[in-house]
Amino acid sequence: MTFTLPNLPYSHNALEPYIDEQTMHLHHEGHHNAYVNNLNKALKNNPEWQNKTLEELLVHLDDIPETIRQAVRNNAGGNYNHTLLWKTLTPSNQFEEPNNFEIGQVIIKKWGSFEKFQEEFNNVAAARFGSGFAWLILDDNNDLQIVSTPNQDNPVMHNQYPLFGMDVWEHAYYLKYNNRRPEYLNACWHILNWPFINERYLEKIK
Repeated sequence: MTFTLPNLPYSHNALEPYIDEQTMHLHHEGHHNAYVNNLNKALKNNPEWQNKTLEELLVHLDDIPETIRQAVRNNAGGNYNHTLLWKTLTPSNQFEEPNNFEIGQVIIKKWGSFEKFQEEFNNVAAARFGSGFAWLILDDNNDLQIVSTPNQDNPVMHNQYPLFGMDVWEHAYYLKYNNRRPEYLNACWHILNWPFINERYLEKIK
């Protein structure tokens, strides 16, 4: 298959004031599109891998020819991460509180309060050196965990199930927040798509 850039599920300015329109154009049409194009380029001469899904490519990285393995890791990872990211964000005027959903109640049960969960997640995301993502995942026992990965790596590569991730690459926030990553992380909590995250959670545990 030829991978294509997915459309945003909302307009580029829909996440204002938390993520600005210029950043969304750059992030989606620039960075995400580059991952799509570079993945297609890497797979061009390897037809046996062209019909795999992003998940299949990421789970079977060790089986991919060494000459293209790193390119597939970077660009299939970048494609997967951003495809999920756009779905786990929502226009600020459509935001719904997490405690209205089962996933919110499970988070509160595990961490004691949603605020404690946010604090731990923010700490993990802020501590990621350089570029990467912070994730809320389900592990092999369907238990919630907070993890982070470097660059465009993701939990799928480790047979974990991501519920959502926050992008802490500088291109995700630098135009608006400069080097103030904690401020950007706090802003993201206002635009998380909890109905979608809850749907992913329920699909995995049932």
